Amino acid sequence: MAVYFFDTSALVKRYVAEIGSPWVEGITDPASGNRIEILTITAVEVTSSVARRVNNGTLTTSQRDAIITQFRNDRDTQYRSADVTPTLVEEAMTQAERHALRGYDAIQLAGALLTNRERIANNLPPLTLVSSDVELNTAAQAEGLHVEDPNNYP
Repeated sequence: MAVYFFDTSALVKRYVAEIGSPWVEGITDPASGNRIEILTITAVEVTSSVARRVNNGTLTTSQRDAIITQFRNDRDTQYRSADVTPTLVEEAMTQAERHALRGYDAIQLAGALLTNRERIANNLPPLTLVSSDVELNTAAQAEGLHVEDPNNYP
């Protein structure tokens, strides 16, 4: 079983057709046997991303509602969510300073790093960060994480 830590830029591709959506759908399909890790705040970001598409005309309100309902179900049944803790915030501050990341990108990176460190400490294979954010991916690679960008799989 592979473990993937998804940031919002990648996870939203499961719900909205974008470059890389078929690749994301394959990894997140429960039949794949993969474990999907997210931060609890990713739920807010995915919901926001989907809702904002109504304003720009790329989704109807009924499409938005169906997507958000599906996402909520998947969040509750298929994803393992980690909370934002004081330790995670401290790590995010370190990563924001080190790599000049935007706030939520630093939080996502901190979440992936802490989850990965916990896996390694328990003699488990490392995880893979899945993100479509170039700056986040560059910082994650500099921190030693394996990274996959769904945009590389059109």
